[in-house]
Amino acid sequence: MMVQQIDRKQLKRDSKALLRTAQVSPMAMTALYLGLVLVLDAADVLSGGSAALGIGSLLSTFVSVLTWLVGMVLSAGFVLYCMAIRRGERAEFLTLFDGFAFVGKVIGLNIVITVFIALWSMLFVIPGIVAAYRYRFALYNLYENPGIGIMEALDMSKRQTVGYKAQLFLLDLSYYGWAFLAALPSAVLEWCVSYQELSAIVGLAGTPALITSLLALSDFSWILIIDLWSLVVSLFYLPVYQCTELGYFETAKSTSGVGFGAEPPRQDGWNGRIHPDDLGGW
Repeated sequence: MMVQQIDRKQLKRDSKALLRTAQVSPMAMTALYLGLVLVLDAADVLSGGSAALGIGSLLSTFVSVLTWLVGMVLSAGFVLYCMAIRRGERAEFLTLFDGFAFVGKVIGLNIVITVFIALWSMLFVIPGIVAAYRYRFALYNLYENPGIGIMEALDMSKRQTVGYKAQLFLLDLSYYGWAFLAALPSAVLEWCVSYQELSAIVGLAGTPALITSLLALSDFSWILIIDLWSLVVSLFYLPVYQCTELGYFETAKSTSGVGFGAEPPRQDGWNGRIHPDDLGGW
């Protein structure tokens, strides 16, 4: 097993160059993907409001589960679009719905990953984080080869991520600023709620008018604000981030010899330096 030290900055530059060659605009595809997610979130909120009016909590639960599952499949379609770009293939807008061709496995694998990470997290926070990176490539394995089983995709990811977990963590860390910016409205809402609760506990007189006005907005209004803001911010980083992570996946396949179309591992430190210290769990 060889581990390659990936040049993250160069890979990001390469991903940006690849995205410029896409026949279908990455920004347009990202806008379509996140726009559909916004519609799903809005439908979820509206169904919750209907339940509050007594129309039916069963309907609300059904809509919530359905929107969650459809969101998983749309996410698969967005990754498939980015995979096609990295292969130099044409990907149309309809690629976003390609995940429905193997929807059962997409949903099943997402659920299994969530359960496994939750179980590891029960031991402590760190094992849960390590598990999340251990299964990071499982969905990619399935997207490349829908014929494999769920547990096979997980096992492949475990072998592929040996020595790459720390590098993936650093990749995520390099996008922390973008992620924080995208989540800014949510952070503002949480801060307003926390301020109001703290004020009630310590007995502060009154709440600032701005906070009162923000908290007076409906759940539906907040969903629109949060999702629209996230959509706009994500247009500038999400396609690059996704294509860059797929570059990590391709490198891990090549050096481990595990995965669809993976070449046998080479012994000459191809295209990078080999660091023996990386051969552990991280």
